[in-house]
Parts: sequence; C-alpha cells; structure tokens
Amino acid sequence: MPLLIAHFSFVPYTYAYYDPERGISLNGRSRIITLELSKLDKVVEKPTAAMTAAELWAVYFRYLQDASKRQKINEILEHEEGIAMASEVLMTISRDEVERARLLSEFKGEMDFRTHVNYAKQKGLEEGRKEGLEKGRKEGLKKGQTEIAIKLKAMGLSVEQIAQGTGLSKEQVEDL
Repeated sequence: MPLLIAHFSFVPYTYAYYDPERGISLNGRSRIITLELSKLDKVVEKPTAAMTAAELWAVYFRYLQDASKRQKINEILEHEEGIAMASEVLMTISRDEVERARLLSEFKGEMDFRTHVNYAKQKGLEEGRKEGLEKGRKEGLKKGQTEIAIKLKAMGLSVEQIAQGTGLSKEQVEDL
C-alpha cells in the first residue's frame, strides 16, 4: 500500500470589489481576505518576523483568547503596528460593551422597580375600591332602612313591625 503524505499550506484567498454601475474596479480601495484559521497550527510556530502580514493577522485573530499563545500575540503586537492599533480599538469596543451591558442592567433594574411599584399601586387602588364600594353599600343600605323606618313610623306602624320590616333593631327605630 503506498504511503500518502498530505501537505496543507496556509494560503489566503483575496477577493476584490467591482462596481458594475460605474464599471470600475475597486481594487486597492478595499479587499476581503479569507483566512483558513484551522490551518494555523504550523504557522503559529514560525518566528513572528518570518510571517506574512496575512499570517500575522490570522494568528492574532485565531489565538487572541488562547492564554498559552499570549507571548506570540504580544510579539505580533510589538512587530505589527496596524494590529496593535486594531487591538487598542478592539479593547475600547470591549470596554464600551461592558459599560453598555452595565447601563442596560441598570435600565432593566429601574424598569423592574417601576413595574413593581406600578403593580403595587394598582393592587392598592383595586383593594381601596372594593373597600369603598362595600362601605358605600352598607351606608346606603342603612340610610335606606332609616328613611323607610321614618315613613313607616309616620304611618303609625308599631316599633316591632317597623323593626321587622326594615331589619333595624327596636332601639334604632325608637331613636328615630
């Protein structure tokens, strides 16, 4: 059986923009470079000075969060000014993101607090209305019983009959 040796090289793919409306190429103005980060295991072992610009960027992005490659990332930052500048911007964005998350959390807390206060207020108003209605019903019933009892007394009915007909006590009817 023949021995098969596979060789993977790190080759960046470069794409250029073309403006079909104006019929002009945007070469040199912007480029998309596709890097196969999965093939960087051998590239990261190269000395930083021997890496191409694309390799430096690829290693930076691939191993930025890898603590075991921190020394290599630091070498790249010292060697390549553009990556160092981009790294500063990235750190600023990250700090801004932390601040944004903190502010969002504060906003959410404030909204939760206001929601709870509003709920408690609504609940209190609802209970107050119920109590007020109940009290109003009782007062209205008592006033109605009293008015009827006064009319029945004027008609000459006995205290016992008025008390029985209105639901008032004999003492209440006598006091009228």
